Amino acid sequence: MDPPLWRALFQEEELLYRMDVPYGSAHSRSQHETHELLDSLQAAHPVKLWFESSRNKALQMASSEEVNVAVIMVGGPTKGTRFRPLSFNLAKPLFPLAGQPMVQHPILACKKIPSLAHIYLIGFYEEKEFALYVSAISNELKVPVRYLREDKPHGSAGGLYTFRDLLMEDNPVNIFVMNCDVCCSFPLSGMLAAHLKYKGIGTLLVKKVSAESASEFGELVADAETGELLHYAEKPETFVSEWINCGVYIFTPEIFLAIENVASQRNNDATLRRISSFEALQFTTKSAQTDFVRLDQDILTPLAGKKQLYTYETGDFWEQIKTPGMSLRCSSLYLAQYRLTAPELLAKGDGVKSATFVGDVYVHPSAKIHPTAKVGPNVSISASARIGPGVRLIECIILDGVEIKENALVLHSIVGWKSIVGRWARVQGGGNYMTRLGITILGEDVQVEDEVVITNCIVLPHKTLNMSVQDEIIL
Repeated sequence: MDPPLWRALFQEEELLYRMDVPYGSAHSRSQHETHELLDSLQAAHPVKLWFESSRNKALQMASSEEVNVAVIMVGGPTKGTRFRPLSFNLAKPLFPLAGQPMVQHPILACKKIPSLAHIYLIGFYEEKEFALYVSAISNELKVPVRYLREDKPHGSAGGLYTFRDLLMEDNPVNIFVMNCDVCCSFPLSGMLAAHLKYKGIGTLLVKKVSAESASEFGELVADAETGELLHYAEKPETFVSEWINCGVYIFTPEIFLAIENVASQRNNDATLRRISSFEALQFTTKSAQTDFVRLDQDILTPLAGKKQLYTYETGDFWEQIKTPGMSLRCSSLYLAQYRLTAPELLAKGDGVKSATFVGDVYVHPSAKIHPTAKVGPNVSISASARIGPGVRLIECIILDGVEIKENALVLHSIVGWKSIVGRWARVQGGGNYMTRLGITILGEDVQVEDEVVITNCIVLPHKTLNMSVQDEIIL
């Protein structure tokens, strides 16, 4: 039975339940007919076992408020290698941007979703890396946040499918899905309104970018009037469109059918395909790929043009956080957003009793800043940092326990945990966030001695720099 038919069956039964229409009446199919349809539904497709097993529970929920759940894909340690050396110390999703962990920005956006039942983080980091954070943020937001660990990478769609039973425990009508390494305003309310209007199985956030940069992302073509997704190509070799996929989605539970179809087709292809003796020896390795399903190439591409997926345009900022340089850029974007969403997080000072702050600056309450220091714009200072007299900080991230001694300058740089920048020293970058050595990055516990100048360098942890260096990776 195809998805529209079983969805129609479910919707009809839900309507009859709400109207309290008994089985066998003139206005409903008989109980026998209904069970025959459910039996054929179960036989038609394995994933529909979920439908029947949760049917009674769903009908019980029908008269209550409809709920939503949110899923944030956080990846794992084999991803984000371009984020080193900052990812040596903690999982990339927990790296602070504008004073808050990267993953917390989409979590705070999800908090505003109406009737939100759960927020799930899906990835393949060790559970211990997220245990403390998940517990703390759940208590702070009063919303259940749970980390679900994959046994291995299954792809963005495969990860969803792996945990489909948990995601459907609350019988949500909508599943919000987003990538953790996306920096944007997360206009989820507007997306939800559009999604409910379209009545498709999915709505994706899209943005218009320059033709030169579009090829770095998933390019798409949508109907200008209806918003329907007509064509999708992930990082195409030839130009398709200036419109790109932003990695933020809203799906109905029918998305699990689409994912299951892809996985089943791959299993069938793997079984029927003739293989050589050499391939047979590697069958276990090859078959492991049948459960790796990506939302973009494997789901969006085949469903495009079938009146099932729709788009919602954002005109706000949007970036992808793949490198430390982009984390510096995205930190400044979130700081600017605080002016509208959380002005209380931005530092204020008069330059007399407190330091002088220029533009958007975040300072952790435990950080100590000398009144003669000048900080900003676009600076984030983390816990227990110490900023000395006459220090100048511009466009930088200062991490926990850092000490910047008197009259030092930090510009377009990230200073790692417990590092020390000496007197009259300069740690600076050129400000090109897109290139590998466009900013300076000091790993954990790096010491820059007095009057040393470090320009456009990446310095691995536990190094002492006693001479000036430029455009180098210091191992």
